[in-house]
Amino acid sequence: MLLTEIDHVAIAVRDLDAAVEYHRRAFGATVAHRETVERDGVEEALLAVADSYIQLVAATRPDSPVARFVESRGEGLHHVGYRVADCAAALAAVVAAGATPVDREPRPGSRGTTVAFVHPRGAFGTLVELVEE
Repeated sequence: MLLTEIDHVAIAVRDLDAAVEYHRRAFGATVAHRETVERDGVEEALLAVADSYIQLVAATRPDSPVARFVESRGEGLHHVGYRVADCAAALAAVVAAGATPVDREPRPGSRGTTVAFVHPRGAFGTLVELVEE
């Protein structure tokens, strides 16, 4: 089994502060980590839920994938992050199984992780992020 656990469920939002405040009021959630990822044109806030996270993600520029997603589909579920022990091995395995990679090789992610994305058309309609801590 390549997957070790769910790392996060990502929700694309227009207003990160408003989304954080909603989750605080509604669920008592607090921000465990907040970071701007310039490469991806996003700012994220991670809300810890046991050993996993809810990742609230907002675009920082209009050409980012999250900005395009929100513009075309609106706010909501963006992707699921699966924790793996070896991102490169997991990416090779899913590609060998027929998945279409977004990233041809793993790259740096937030929190010092290594990540790679798998396109929804190869993963039954869900954008998947492989996350190695």
